[in-house]
Amino acid sequence: MALELRHVRYLLAVAEHGSFTRAAEDLRISQPTLSQQVRQLERALGVQLLNRTGRTVRLTDAGQVYADHARRALRDLAAAERAVHDVQDLTRGHLRLGVTPTFTAYLVGPLTAELHHRHPGITLTVTEASQDRVESALLADELDLGIAFTDGAAHLPGITVTPLFTEALTLVTGEPRNTAAAQEPTPVHALKERQLALLSSDFATRGHIDAYFADHRVSPRITVEANSIQALTEIVRRTDLATVLPDAITHDHPHLSPVPLAPPLPTRTVALLHRDATYRSAATRAFTRLTHDLVRERGY
Repeated sequence: MALELRHVRYLLAVAEHGSFTRAAEDLRISQPTLSQQVRQLERALGVQLLNRTGRTVRLTDAGQVYADHARRALRDLAAAERAVHDVQDLTRGHLRLGVTPTFTAYLVGPLTAELHHRHPGITLTVTEASQDRVESALLADELDLGIAFTDGAAHLPGITVTPLFTEALTLVTGEPRNTAAAQEPTPVHALKERQLALLSSDFATRGHIDAYFADHRVSPRITVEANSIQALTEIVRRTDLATVLPDAITHDHPHLSPVPLAPPLPTRTVALLHRDATYRSAATRAFTRLTHDLVRERGY
């Protein structure tokens, strides 16, 4: 029997759902048809791929090995299909971008505006997620590009990292901007009695901030915690609370003022991420170019 892609997809669906019934519902085929197709695959390969004895259907050891290779093969086929349909003149195209949360506050907006200005035919899907999820999605061919940090934990095997710029965190207040005052750093120990509104511990940025305070033995009064940068900027704008965020966030928010700290918080390197040895579409290459251009123009 000649194997067809449907046999592979049917097997992976059963493995994902752990059930022939749920997989058949998802595939919109009958359960007997699904079972028959999977058994045809097993007969063609001469090995049992699924363990059907328990309440949950599971891959056998041989099935796990086959499924791992099959998933990679399907990802490569999907990439090949996109390559065939890729339009080099950029009159159309689609880009899937994954970013870690802080970048939605100051980088995604300008990048999207520049992409729409230069290439209005390209559509964009933006996904906000933690760095490990962005990298996993890149490896699974669910994203084309990611924007995240290069510092800290090692990147997953198969991820290529291209540094973009160095991000600086700073104290941010809603006080009127004063050029002379802005040039005078605030000693970190002056924050002992300062009330702050900070990102919640869900954010890697919060861990970066907490480590800085711990290193300098400073315990500021944390009055508000939020899992939204937009919420923090609104709170700081309307109260006398301060926060700690990337200073670049203040560039497009005239109601926010960056106040340098002494000593400064450790910087972080921002980078573009993509999967190794994968086809890079015209839209991906164009977005990469405009990202480097925008970073240079804004002086990040």
